[in-house]
Amino acid sequence: MKTIRVGSDFSGVGAFDFAINRVAEQKGFNVKNVFACDWDKYARKSYLSNHDAPEYYPHDVYERDVPEQPLDVYMTSPPCQGFSLAGSRMSKEDDKRNILFYNSHEFIKINKPRYFVFENVRGLMSHENGSTFREWINLLCGKSVNGLPVLFPHDKSVPYHVYYAVLNTKKISNIPQNRERVFIIGIRDDSDNNFRFPKEQPLITKLKDILQDNVDEKYFLSQERINYLRRHNVNKNILENDIPDVSRTCIAGYYKTPNDCTYIKLHSANERGYEVATNGDSINFAHAKSKTKRGRVGHQVSQTIDTKCTLAVMNQNRVRRLTPRECFRLQGFKDDFKLVVSDAQLYKQAGNSITIDVLEKILNNLTFL
Repeated sequence: MKTIRVGSDFSGVGAFDFAINRVAEQKGFNVKNVFACDWDKYARKSYLSNHDAPEYYPHDVYERDVPEQPLDVYMTSPPCQGFSLAGSRMSKEDDKRNILFYNSHEFIKINKPRYFVFENVRGLMSHENGSTFREWINLLCGKSVNGLPVLFPHDKSVPYHVYYAVLNTKKISNIPQNRERVFIIGIRDDSDNNFRFPKEQPLITKLKDILQDNVDEKYFLSQERINYLRRHNVNKNILENDIPDVSRTCIAGYYKTPNDCTYIKLHSANERGYEVATNGDSINFAHAKSKTKRGRVGHQVSQTIDTKCTLAVMNQNRVRRLTPRECFRLQGFKDDFKLVVSDAQLYKQAGNSITIDVLEKILNNLTFL
């Protein structure tokens, strides 16, 4: 049975490991994990609790050795906070996280892996008016970009055929999370260059289908917090037009319908000034009084899992935070994934991770055998 050699930087809790091993099981090859790398001690603890230790497990990408033998797949996901639309969007000179790309580029230049996979936030594509993303692509695509030949490659580009696309978890996998990420796939010039991104598919699973039963009371929002989130003084006639059969009785900030379905209206910077959530909807409670934030409610889907879990869900007529287990489910992790650190660290790890199912479908479209 063929063995493929893989390695990853910014490995986190090992979403790539789960994805490549799923593909290996489906296609019939073995995986040799040459190295993983992550500086965060809590991520390393979770990684080692859920995976066999890699042959080489350094902390720092600037100090780790580059294997002499080319890998079959190199996976990298440089820290994205500097590019995120939710972040400060600082330049690469101001935010040192933004330059970690060049370390990955250097790895590719030296190791010459057969394939590489980059993952990052969609905001990367518009960072500094798109110049950051263009620079990444120019340095990675010495041969072609999305099927079009590169006639005048950058003098520091690596000889790869590059494909990139923004993929949304809820459209690519049957996981109800609205999570857009840009993926950059590189194929070495001497490898089979027939890659296609996975096709979109209908979303069948709803957020309520992945929720846990019997959730600890600590995850439920207090009435004080709910009152802070609520949008007051909304014209009742407008609300009734938006949601048929809403009764005029307002109980503790909720609207209750005859079929016992409870609604809550939330501040939003849309035209109405509010959004309405009901059972099974997710609620983003970050910056609750913001005058510019909209899209607070995910109807029957989770909004993007972040590192602080500023997401709640309407569940059984109450509002609560998503649990760490639910966050990992929304990233494609099975329930046998061991949760061995604090909730705060688990939220951070889930938010920093890659949706396993999306990565699995990408890897399935590469030629290994």
